[in-house]
Amino acid sequence: MKKNAIYMLCVAFFFASLIFILYKYVHEKKRDSVVPLTLKERKGSLAKGNEWERTRKMAAFYTEAARKNPDNQKAFLALASLFIQESRITGDYLHYDAAAMSCAEHILAADPDNFDALIIKALVNMSQHHFSDGIAVAEKALKINPYNAFVYGILVDGNVEMGNYSAAVEYSDKMVSIRPDLRSYSRISYLREIHGDYEGAIEAMKLAVEAGVAGDEPTEWARVHLGQLFENINDLESAEMSYRMSLEERPGYSYALAGLSRIAKEQKDYRKAIQLLEEAQAEMNSASFREELINTYRESGNDSKADALAKQMIAEMEDAAEKSVNDPNAGHYTDKELAMAYLEVKDYDNALKHALIEYNRRPLNIDVNETVGWVYYKMGEYQKALPYMQAALKTKSKNPVLMARAALVFKQTGAAYNP
Repeated sequence: MKKNAIYMLCVAFFFASLIFILYKYVHEKKRDSVVPLTLKERKGSLAKGNEWERTRKMAAFYTEAARKNPDNQKAFLALASLFIQESRITGDYLHYDAAAMSCAEHILAADPDNFDALIIKALVNMSQHHFSDGIAVAEKALKINPYNAFVYGILVDGNVEMGNYSAAVEYSDKMVSIRPDLRSYSRISYLREIHGDYEGAIEAMKLAVEAGVAGDEPTEWARVHLGQLFENINDLESAEMSYRMSLEERPGYSYALAGLSRIAKEQKDYRKAIQLLEEAQAEMNSASFREELINTYRESGNDSKADALAKQMIAEMEDAAEKSVNDPNAGHYTDKELAMAYLEVKDYDNALKHALIEYNRRPLNIDVNETVGWVYYKMGEYQKALPYMQAALKTKSKNPVLMARAALVFKQTGAAYNP
């Protein structure tokens, strides 16, 4: 009897141990499955300096905290913020947007009204060009905390992209009244630019630069955009000064290199312009840099390189769009960019297809209307181009590229053009 009792006790202990091991295994697998994607190694000048070392240490610390405790919301929020920061700095939006979104969704699964997680989700929606989704998420966050300036900034961005410019102005006024800083001043600048007020836009962007910390990416982004405003009023000397100052404060900054490239192109120094853009592209994989590089190759007479880069760009964006079907967190809308890339290789049918897809998403946006109008112009469909160009001019924007394209359309149709 005693032996049977000992035997039963051993059996019970064995099964208890087995259950504990299985529980631990499943728990660790579950724990590891919620740990988000990690940082990717930076390259070039981005990998130098203290900023990258600090970022790596912070990522390692919060990743371990999240791995140890999947309910640690602060760790997941910190990681999401780091991922969003890295996406801006490196241009690797596909990787980091998916990582940030996984952090936000993990928190929201347990806490659907978590304000900070909603902000992260809205930011990623905006980065992915899912603007209407981003607005809906930001509006939910606004109901939870109507006194946070940052949420108003997201609503400014979303409404600008959807073409709701009066709503964007209202949100920007609210944002700056709560917190006048780099973020709010830069949005005021952009809205003034959209409405053709370059003097006011420059004034606001100067305030944005002054409100930031020299060398930090957001500050240098604002300084570069100040340079672009100077470019648009043909003050190339001030523009070049802004770009050089940005490179002084943040060596190798891709957007500043691209700015200097445009200055070189304006001076017909195509070799230098191409070299600078290739440096910018090597630092940061950006569709805007490739578009500029394609145009610079074209202007320099190197059509073969322009066509090759345009085809490469199309292939990469189409591939990314196909992959996003299986991963909604990684889905980026790039139809506007695809339309312009197809236009470069004279594939007008695909250019129009993608331009109209983007138009159907946001028919009020002036940039989207300009894209559709320009595609129709290049197809020789001038009367079809006209209403889109008229819509693109509705805010009285003085963007020189828009004005030049609109003038060509108005000339071909004989319509009155009063910029």
